[in-house]
Amino acid sequence: MHESIPLHGNLVRLEPIRPEHRAGLLAAATEDRTSFRYTYVPADQDAVDRFIDRALLDRSSGLAATYTVRRAGDGRIAGSTRLRELEYWRAGVWPPRPGHVNPDGVPDAGSIGSTWLAPWAQRTGINTESKLLLLTLAFDTWRVHRISLQADRRNLRSRTAIEGLGATFEGVRRAHFLGADGNPRDSAQYSILRTDWPAVAERLRRRAGGGAVREGGAARAG
Repeated sequence: MHESIPLHGNLVRLEPIRPEHRAGLLAAATEDRTSFRYTYVPADQDAVDRFIDRALLDRSSGLAATYTVRRAGDGRIAGSTRLRELEYWRAGVWPPRPGHVNPDGVPDAGSIGSTWLAPWAQRTGINTESKLLLLTLAFDTWRVHRISLQADRRNLRSRTAIEGLGATFEGVRRAHFLGADGNPRDSAQYSILRTDWPAVAERLRRRAGGGAVREGGAARAG
């Protein structure tokens, strides 16, 4: 897969997840869990270790690019997010299957998900800027055709946030998978297409204050 690199904004820094992030992720995941009703968030050290190990395995196999979310300035770890369910349409197999990637390692579509933030980081602009960074990487660098987003049908806060990005609602997938509460979850499905991206990018940049998106420390638009 295309090598994961740090992504920098004015409020947030996204770093490819690594074992050294364990302590910070554990603190972000356990300080206050009252807002995690609909989202899987590791609950203890063993769960954080499994979370990181799975993310590293998914990265090596081209399935996902998982990031640790840090607050810019002091570097405090706020949570995690990822580009996942990466699809490779030019890998020579159909339908696309895990383990088969494009010759250049760059995906053609994917989704943003598995996002969770400590309560102190919610409603601060960190999530908006994180989405801008990931979408810029996906559309401007990888040149994907589509990014999907989804939320538990009952999670109105997450659905409102996704709709605020400018994503198009596509419907509800019933009994999609087990939710964080252990019951079958209906997922509200959204998407952003490459043709949607210019308008979505403009909206997000306005909301993020017009700040530059920087990749690996070098200022650029993707």
